[in-house]
Amino acid sequence: MNTIVHSDKAPQAVGPYSQAIATNNMLFVSGQLPIDPATGEFAGSSIEEQTEQVIANLKAVIAEAGFSLAEVVKTTCFLQSMEDFAIFNSIYATYFSSFPPARECVEVAKLPKGALVEISVICSK
Repeated sequence: MNTIVHSDKAPQAVGPYSQAIATNNMLFVSGQLPIDPATGEFAGSSIEEQTEQVIANLKAVIAEAGFSLAEVVKTTCFLQSMEDFAIFNSIYATYFSSFPPARECVEVAKLPKGALVEISVICSK
């Protein structure tokens, strides 16, 4: 059975999709943007600020479903510029160091609302 997961501690979806879907022992979390759910605005203009907010949003959705970052098995990371990769990667590594998930990280021409970073994840129990 599939269950829609929604957390008020993460921003609302900006389109016709769910924040996440839980099914069996897995969780599929839609790409999170660096939007502060309290203000509806980006949490800063730097890659550092935006990466931290994206991960905070992911943690909120994951926790709502009863998972943790330790159960993330796959991430897909989108950067507006690969010139931000080293900074992004150093922040990312602080959250995924003990058991790093599988990952791809790609540069894209544009992200929704002009974000610098977006991350989606898959979790498994």
